[in-house]
This record gives sequence, structure tokens and C-alpha cells, in this order.
Amino acid sequence: MSIFELFSFGEGGWGYLLLSALITTLGLAIAGMCLGAVFGICGALSALSGIHVLQALTRVYTTIMRGIPDLLVVYLFYFGSSSALTAIAHLFGAKGFVGAPEFAIGVFALGIVSGAYLTEVFRGAIQAIDKGEIEAALAFGMRLRQRMVRIVLPLAFRHALSGIGNVWQMVLKETALLSVIGVVELMRQSQIAGGSTHKYFTFYLAAALIYFAISWISGRGFARAEKYTMRSLNRNSGQ
Repeated sequence: MSIFELFSFGEGGWGYLLLSALITTLGLAIAGMCLGAVFGICGALSALSGIHVLQALTRVYTTIMRGIPDLLVVYLFYFGSSSALTAIAHLFGAKGFVGAPEFAIGVFALGIVSGAYLTEVFRGAIQAIDKGEIEAALAFGMRLRQRMVRIVLPLAFRHALSGIGNVWQMVLKETALLSVIGVVELMRQSQIAGGSTHKYFTFYLAAALIYFAISWISGRGFARAEKYTMRSLNRNSGQ
């Protein structure tokens, strides 16, 4: 079978399955990144809140999540959740092992890991905001919620864009780890195709090229967005 037939969308080709796996990979990365942004914003606000308990909890969270191998985090959440579900099922008379939903666990694992990194990204971005912007908001009588929504978060996002891009690249590559819990994303589908055709190198090389293409395209997108936002910041500051 030629390489064109291997990757075709016709009978015997792996095109449709690889495309489906690619969509799954992007879905995992986007959902995990969005969840990570929620963790990151909450973590950054907690770290800057001045409340010692929240600051301590944030330090513990970021230290643990950045200190544990990401693969181990995936295993802990998957088997921990599955064990809990199995125990609950046994209480109602069910037997056997009850596995947790792989996609949901994968998204949560990606989110909680990326959130630890985004916490530092957003904290630095908030600290980079010109104090004059906050003082102007206070002068206009804005309440805390209004200041956060209208001033702090939009400006912090602009400063954080470069760091967000770096974390996105990390999350995109980490989706491959989820193949170990049965999620059929790009890495897992390439492994299945390689095993079925005995052309492991061909499919792994194809997967590598696809990952690289997505990383390159998204990297260019973040670079353009960062350039635009920095130009906007400089224009607003009168530079």
C-alpha cells in the first residue's frame, strides 16, 4: 500500500480516523486551556489578594503541580476517579471496575496542570499593569468588580499573551500523554494505525509533522496578536 493510500479518506485509508483524532486533540487542548485559564486567574487573584491563607494555598498548588510529572498527574486523576466511582458503584450492588470518562479526566488534568503555570503568568501580568490605570478607575468611582472586568483583566490579558502562548504550546504537546488512559487522540490513533499496518515510523512521523504544523501556526498567531496588543498598549500610553 502506497503512502497516499495509507493517508487517503477512502476504503483502507486512515485519513478519516486521523482527522477525527486531530479534532479530539484540538478539543482536549482548547478545553484544557480554558479550564487552566480559570484556575490561573483564580490563582493569580488569590496570590495577590493579601490574604495569607489564600496565598499559601496558591503556593502549595503551583509548587505541587509544577513539581509532579504531568504523566503522573494524569494517572492519579484517572485511577483515583475510577477507584472512587468503582467504590460508589459497589455500594449499589454493581460489580467490576468502573472507569472514569477519559476525555473529561484528560481535560481536567490538562487544566489543573496548565493552571499552575498560568497562575504565574497572570500574576506577573497583573503586576505589570500601570498603577495609574487603577487610580483612574478609582477616581471614576468604579467598584472592585467593575475595575476587574473593565480594567484589570483586559490589560492583564494583553501583558500575559506571550506567556499564554507558551503554555498553549505545552498543553498541545501534553495531549499526547492522554493516550495512556485510552483517549484516542492523534498520538493514540497513530499508534493504532502503526500497529495495524506495521508502519510505525510512517504514522509517527506524520503525527510529528501535524503537531509541528499546529504549533507553528498557533505560534505565528500568538506572535501577531502580541505584536498588535503591544502596539495598542504603546499607542494608549502615548509612546
